[in-house]
Amino acid sequence: MDIVLNPGEKLIMPSDPMIQYVGRIDDEDPAAYGFEFVATGLRIRVTGGVLKVCINNRTNYWQSRLGVLVDGELHAALLPENGEAIIDLSEFLHQGENTVHIFKRQDSSHAFTFHGLIIAEGGQLLPPPQRPVRRMEVYGDSVSAGEVSEAEEYRGKPDPQHNGEYSNVWWSYSWLTARKLGAELHDIAQGGIALLDKTGYFNGPDYVGMLSSYDKVRYNPAFGQVKPWDFTRYTPHVVVLAIGQNDHNPVNIMEQDYEGEAARLWREKYAEWIRSLRAKYPKATFVLTTTILNHHENWDKAIDAVCSELRKTDGRIHHFLYSNNGCGTPGHIRASEAEIMAQELSGFIESLGEEIWED
Repeated sequence: MDIVLNPGEKLIMPSDPMIQYVGRIDDEDPAAYGFEFVATGLRIRVTGGVLKVCINNRTNYWQSRLGVLVDGELHAALLPENGEAIIDLSEFLHQGENTVHIFKRQDSSHAFTFHGLIIAEGGQLLPPPQRPVRRMEVYGDSVSAGEVSEAEEYRGKPDPQHNGEYSNVWWSYSWLTARKLGAELHDIAQGGIALLDKTGYFNGPDYVGMLSSYDKVRYNPAFGQVKPWDFTRYTPHVVVLAIGQNDHNPVNIMEQDYEGEAARLWREKYAEWIRSLRAKYPKATFVLTTTILNHHENWDKAIDAVCSELRKTDGRIHHFLYSNNGCGTPGHIRASEAEIMAQELSGFIESLGEEIWED
């Protein structure tokens, strides 16, 4: 990216040690860090009154916006549909030192590369905020990604027509839960995704499932070749698995024939996935769940059956149901609904004891 500086400005490269990254970031190229997963971001402390972000955005569908948190105040900045841009965030800054968290609000409806920050020539980056001691990871679909979460007037109703403007992971139950628990979050969530390939709604017409995505840092074939994630880079204390709501497409196998071959295969693959994650995270606590989005109860029955079998040899696996699980809303979860979910989920996790947060 060709970055032209104005007088009185200086460029901070992505590899600068004063930038703290959050989530699965592809940092192989020191001049162009890749952001594809929702909630991936960076934290800085900056002085000087100038802050610009240099990116190259690629759109899959919908408009996309950056999330910008400045000293606790939440903002959004519209991104270009495709191509390079320098996004000026200076208007969000206060006088003096600012703590800024820039994050990806949406899933792989878009992806971008980050090429650096522009700050005032007389400004500086200070040591970044201390990371939380607690660590969480959530695997899920659009609900875990905060899709349409800001359409509060449609609480308990089907979604409005939109172009991505209502989607904000900040108000997802996953990030709300992490904040209530004081935990850092990796949110491995994608709208429309199901467990298995050729099911769900993500990346049609072939449809890519979580089993083909969960171990990637670049996971959407729409943006080119996928790329594996190094699991040694982040080890969560708590892992939430919220898959089983898009899996009814094209056939609702759990509703139509719970004991049928396809339903049994799903349960086997779900159990294999959990065992694969357990091998990567030997000490983590696993919470198996879905959400309050309307779905047939047999999906939760299937998850409970898998959990019961796994718990015979692994007591750190739990099944959690919300008070209105599977029957809370026909549309995506709005911020106020996600707040209630987060209260219930965080309460359940805390009830498991302080020892679950030990390394």
